[in-house]
Amino acid sequence: QLQLVESGGGLAQAGDSLRLSCAASGPTARNYIMGWFRQAPGQEREFVAATGRSGARTKYADSVKGRFTIFRDNTKNTVYLQMNSLQPEDTAVYYCAARGDYVMSENGPWGYWGQGTQVTVSS
Repeated sequence: QLQLVESGGGLAQAGDSLRLSCAASGPTARNYIMGWFRQAPGQEREFVAATGRSGARTKYADSVKGRFTIFRDNTKNTVYLQMNSLQPEDTAVYYCAARGDYVMSENGPWGYWGQGTQVTVSS
């Protein structure tokens, strides 16, 4: 029912900024809570950020608070992750995700996933 396609990853230097995009397609794309996760080499997948259906409420992992911003444009069915002050430890594959329930949480049924986009930050 929902398809997610990420874009915007790439190579950055420490201190640089990148903006990731996630385009959602489907008849009920605006009804989903959207989020971002990441997975670094040799590590478990971790939660990064999430936003509610209107974009008014957000949730962030402690490691990215103050540096990353999640927002969405429902006219375009797109959610973004603005990443500022990038650090080498931000290097990971970033995944867009969606859930169709009413809970904006890092846990639970994130049932829809994009293919991932690589972000590499060099020092």
